[in-house]
Amino acid sequence: MPDLENLKIFSGAAHPALAKEVCDYVDIPVGKATISKFSNDNTFVQYQENIRQQDIFIIQPFAYPVNDSIMELLIMIDAAKRASAGRITAVIPYYAYGRTDKKDQPRVPITARLLADLITVAGAHRVLTLDMHAGQIQGFFNIPVDELTALPLLTRYFREKNLVDSVVVAVDIGISKRARDMATNLGIPLAIIEKRRVDNNDHSEVMNLIGEVAGKTAITFDDETDTGGSLTSAVQATLAAGAKEVYSCSTHGVFTNPALDRINNSQIKEMVVTDTLPSAARTESPKVKVLSVASLLGEAICRIHEGRSVGELFADLSDR
Repeated sequence: MPDLENLKIFSGAAHPALAKEVCDYVDIPVGKATISKFSNDNTFVQYQENIRQQDIFIIQPFAYPVNDSIMELLIMIDAAKRASAGRITAVIPYYAYGRTDKKDQPRVPITARLLADLITVAGAHRVLTLDMHAGQIQGFFNIPVDELTALPLLTRYFREKNLVDSVVVAVDIGISKRARDMATNLGIPLAIIEKRRVDNNDHSEVMNLIGEVAGKTAITFDDETDTGGSLTSAVQATLAAGAKEVYSCSTHGVFTNPALDRINNSQIKEMVVTDTLPSAARTESPKVKVLSVASLLGEAICRIHEGRSVGELFADLSDR
């Protein structure tokens, strides 16, 4: 059994259900904290128990409303620092602004880097997150970052479905490395959608499909599903190339409008996501399957608390 002395897990307002599941896995109660807003919309945080010299984990995905979730986390970190917490880990299952990870147009920000600076300055000692949009975001931090991946969960789910003659399809070139990892773990081939983004309004145009999908069951793969535009375009291109049916998966189910309508009205057999965001956990779409990341986060928290390897966690998962 893990040594849970001095370990406390708190939840922001973004996704308390996930925090409760994580605490159930670790077998400790959710920490007591008051989070509220004054009439002028200013956020107030107060810890309702002693956290002096404790190992504090604050679970807060950057969920809608995103900017409120970010500010709330920063205030919780600051409050923990001023209460003399021994170590503060920001647990961010979904890291928003991940797409603004580089200056790809004139006079635009690199907001993913700005967030890293804000979290560090607020007082976090480390970050625990899941499937960031771009690998270089880890390098934006001057504190340790443990980036977990939902790949073992997604891989296990599709392996247990026993799909015949299947292929993983990366919805764009940028996600192809992770899609290749999934294809390798499943022992099936990889195909890649080549697309070009038309503007800054989440519109994209499918350009080409690289690989063989004709007569196969396709599994489209992406790190997140937002409006569903790129997803449904990729599904249409895959079916047009001869795939007999299409399943889809991604780690983060952002599901802003009109994503669920697009998924429900599409030819997708099943859309598999995780509960890193409450929008995914709350959906009642008959096509959406939600996998829990609570055990993954809970095990990582225990390993960080005890000073054990987080990387070995995935070796253990791959053996199951």
